[in-house]
Amino acid sequence: MSPTVVIGLGNLLMSDEGIGVHVVRSLIAGGKPHPGVDFLDLGASGMEVLHKMAGRRKAILVDCALMGAEPGTIRRFSPDQVRSAKEVSVLSFHEGDLLDVLALSKRLGECPEEVVIFGIQPKELVPGETLSAALLERMADYEQAILAELRSGDAL
Repeated sequence: MSPTVVIGLGNLLMSDEGIGVHVVRSLIAGGKPHPGVDFLDLGASGMEVLHKMAGRRKAILVDCALMGAEPGTIRRFSPDQVRSAKEVSVLSFHEGDLLDVLALSKRLGECPEEVVIFGIQPKELVPGETLSAALLERMADYEQAILAELRSGDAL
């Protein structure tokens, strides 16, 4: 297990909601992953995030985020800088709140020392497996943001 993990999150069946997964898959396909870093596509599995972060020094999470920004905007946050606006349906076993997962990780003493969240503003949240053009056009920007984060410390 590497000390750093990059986790792509999202629902691939809801267009731009799957952006985190697409970014991580693109990094892997492009041969850009680094030694000392695990790149994981975890989709919409909140509890798996909990387990895959345990014992790491740093976790970078990439996900769709409703920020009221221009579609395609990417922003870097610490968990303390964000609040959840997610309304979880009681009918779904696949939904979860990332901040709740992080809080549970802390309570269990398994949270990485450093957690970074990259939120990407969606354009469309509709059924479909394709990202909107607004996000597809910025895929290289998203990859560069993740790679810059990895280079910015002793993550490697």
